[in-house]
Amino acid sequence: MLHCLPFISDDGEHRTLHFSIDEVQSMMCPARPFDLEVAYTKTMMGFLLTIPNPVHILMVGLGGGSIVKFCHRHLPATRMTVVEINPHVIAVRRQFSIPDDDERLRVVCADAIDFVPDVGPQFDVILVDGYAQHGLAAQLCSQSFYRDCWRAMRERSVLAVNLDAGHPAHATFVARIEQSFHGNAVPVDVNERDNCVVFAGKGVPISARGMSLSWSLKRHAAEAQVQLRPEFQRILRVLERRANSSL
Repeated sequence: MLHCLPFISDDGEHRTLHFSIDEVQSMMCPARPFDLEVAYTKTMMGFLLTIPNPVHILMVGLGGGSIVKFCHRHLPATRMTVVEINPHVIAVRRQFSIPDDDERLRVVCADAIDFVPDVGPQFDVILVDGYAQHGLAAQLCSQSFYRDCWRAMRERSVLAVNLDAGHPAHATFVARIEQSFHGNAVPVDVNERDNCVVFAGKGVPISARGMSLSWSLKRHAAEAQVQLRPEFQRILRVLERRANSSL
């Protein structure tokens, strides 16, 4: 299979990963390589509101590794498996300060469509951020893939999927997640760009009542709290409004 060759832009303040000049796949500040620079990455970290100390995270899509680096730095007891289909993306990992594989991090060059069905229920968090040259990877938005994610998750676990809210089939993709997770899923629009992160729970409720800001953040370092608190507060407000509107 032929894969698109990414390119890197560096203006001295930010380093960005691209498949095309019009789209930024990932962004890093070299002076602060472990910070979350793009808004949706902070939203995706909202899984910590439900699973504050995950044992094993599966990340679909490496990109510039923003979430991978953040988790590796701030979740020292967590193992992380990353599945990336494009070997050219993996090849530039050091230019984005992504740590080498170790006992806590493993990057696998594979198609998640083939990888996820074979792993068994071992993950308490699955993060899906699968974008290619032309946007969302269609195979990662299928009903069968979301069902495979369900089967790969432990009894108490959370899925977070980064979708394009401007995609013509966005509502269909959200409905597929809701169906696979028996209605226990909530889309949260991101303030910047057209991203929408859908949270879905297996054995845990996706609701403001089922999530705790203080319980989640107090388990993490001040550096992580500063980055995540404003976005976590916003996520909880979104969930509260959703709950109130359904009354």
